[in-house]
Amino acid sequence: LRELLEEYGKVVDCYIPTDRETGQHRGFAFVTMDPDDALRAADETDGYELDGRILRVNEAQPKGSGRSNNNWNDGYDGGDVYDEGADDSWGNEAY
Repeated sequence: LRELLEEYGKVVDCYIPTDRETGQHRGFAFVTMDPDDALRAADETDGYELDGRILRVNEAQPKGSGRSNNNWNDGYDGGDVYDEGADDSWGNEAY
């Protein structure tokens, strides 16, 4: 995933959560990139097949924001998805 997205710009961080019980990937990831690079990467990789899975790429939303998973792009304005002052260390540098 990191290699694919690095084709669109610098990946600051890539966190792929795993299930606590099984250790298997949970099927989603959080990637931090420059906003312009992230928007281009999302536009060009949404629907891309990677390792037999179709990627659905969108901007992360706060938990409980009430955003529908069925229509993620409603109201998306390409807003600030990168905060230089934030601690971007998720402790998962292997991806």
